[in-house]
Amino acid sequence: MRCAACCALLNSEARIVRRRHPGAPLLAWVLGAAAAGACAAPSAPADIQTVYAVGDIARCKHPDPRWSGAADTAAVVGAGLAADPQAVVLTLGDHTYPRGTASEFANCYDPTWGRFKERTWPAPGNHEYYTKDAAPYFAYFGERAGRGYYSLRLGQWRIYSLDSNLQGAAQARQLAWLKDELARELAHEPAAGAEAPCTLAFWHHPLYSSGGHGSVPAMRAAWVLLQQAGAELVLSGHDHDYERFAPQDAHGNADPRGLRQFVVGTGGAYPTPFLRWRNNSETRDASRNGVLRLRLYAGSYHWEFLEATPPQLPNASPPDRGSARCH
Repeated sequence: MRCAACCALLNSEARIVRRRHPGAPLLAWVLGAAAAGACAAPSAPADIQTVYAVGDIARCKHPDPRWSGAADTAAVVGAGLAADPQAVVLTLGDHTYPRGTASEFANCYDPTWGRFKERTWPAPGNHEYYTKDAAPYFAYFGERAGRGYYSLRLGQWRIYSLDSNLQGAAQARQLAWLKDELARELAHEPAAGAEAPCTLAFWHHPLYSSGGHGSVPAMRAAWVLLQQAGAELVLSGHDHDYERFAPQDAHGNADPRGLRQFVVGTGGAYPTPFLRWRNNSETRDASRNGVLRLRLYAGSYHWEFLEATPPQLPNASPPDRGSARCH
């Protein structure tokens, strides 16, 4: 069912902005784009799980969160969630800048992205840990943050949220937990004629990136475990850009049985450029804020980057989209 009320409200807001604030074309564009999504996109069938994913969201130096990059991306996600009651949000870390404090969550993140808090499954970034033990992050998300890592089931997919900030004994415990969880899932054979569940993992620091921070090796061991279990996708943020990689192994070798990684650090904080293209990088976009929408099917998936702001660079490529089968 289409969200008629949401559609009408967004169209009305866009008209008001154009009439009262002719100097704010960007906001009118965002509201119009969100309205188009709410009006045109029917809710997904019951056997399709829709996920909106992005990291690096709220830059709290902005004087008013209502006019921030986080508000732009929140408008896109809000329209999608209104149109599909089963859709959920995966946040890829660095929810607030610069330090992940309680006041940043309350005054910067919550006025924009907080409205889908009950439909959000988070992972922590490095900026959350700039405040001791990332305590405000865990307090804000509560049970949904788990111990920093947890698993859930979305439709026909197994989902693992991991903490890429852990080191030493804490990282060893996370890896042992992941190994046990994957083994438990593999022990359950699908029913005759049924598709085996596909697997997605998400964390903050990308193992591979062509952006300014570059590739971060912290989660290489997790990548190995996931590939051994036949996983499909890894989502990360950290670099403030969008990048899609071909399936590859934990050592950067192209591998059709490997994991496809998306870097989606375009949640609204501020853009950063690409520096050195990595092998197996298929698509790069540092021209706009936006959100990755995944449609997770039994045995396959479709991706589309939904722009929240128009491109800020000339001759920008169209937003990325595509589909693939699970292994």
